[in-house]
Amino acid sequence: MGESPEVPGSPEASRVPSRAVVRVPAGVRASYVVFDRGAGRVVVERGPRQTFRSASLVKILIALDHLRERRVSVRDRELLGIMLRSSDDGAATEFWRRGGQKAILERMVPRVGLRETAPPPADKPGFWGYTALSARDMVQTYRYLLGEAPEAHREFVLGQLRKATRCGTDGFDQTFGIPRALKRPWAVKQGWSGFGDAPAGPCRGAEPAAWGPDLGIGRPVLHTTGLVGEQKIVVVLTLHPAGSSFAKAAARITALTEQVYRA
Repeated sequence: MGESPEVPGSPEASRVPSRAVVRVPAGVRASYVVFDRGAGRVVVERGPRQTFRSASLVKILIALDHLRERRVSVRDRELLGIMLRSSDDGAATEFWRRGGQKAILERMVPRVGLRETAPPPADKPGFWGYTALSARDMVQTYRYLLGEAPEAHREFVLGQLRKATRCGTDGFDQTFGIPRALKRPWAVKQGWSGFGDAPAGPCRGAEPAAWGPDLGIGRPVLHTTGLVGEQKIVVVLTLHPAGSSFAKAAARITALTEQVYRA
């Protein structure tokens, strides 16, 4: 597929012009941010405040809210764990309902300091995956998790993200983007939506509001986010052309993630 280079000096261009230009595949809408915790600054970004539907990325906020607001039973910890490391949708739906659906976001948005994150459309209150968020807000979520969340909550969530399984409970392979492009150690939360209820091929093997956000409904999203090493927070959000296969979208975001990290 052809590629479209960024235009130097445009609002979408990466912040560091002296490095290699990151090329986004034609037809793909992409936002990304790499934040260096050691330097305390963004080192590369593109469209950091552009909104996407979250898919499973919102599960981090769901987990943090439940850990803070509820007494966590043994069963709850088991469900939270599989929701985070294997992206289990049934667990997310249960915690979304128990937390009051959009009330979770009403609590977490000000607590974490998010700006573009918004609840699902009013006619789809149970669709947690239709939460709107931005790459900037995902970086802020990781910064909150690493620096401000209670230590026990931080260790639990990061522990699960470090143990992300190759296969999600829905059968999709989670090892696109960061896990495939970058070396360990990392702790990741992936997101996917719009590729059907089951993958085309089996996933096998061991580890390798007042405003209307654009959710890209009708086109598939694929997101990769996480902490790489101890210093780099990497967020890459993508919206793909309608009809894109999961395999093709996964290859695109993996290549893009590698470029973004090296830029």
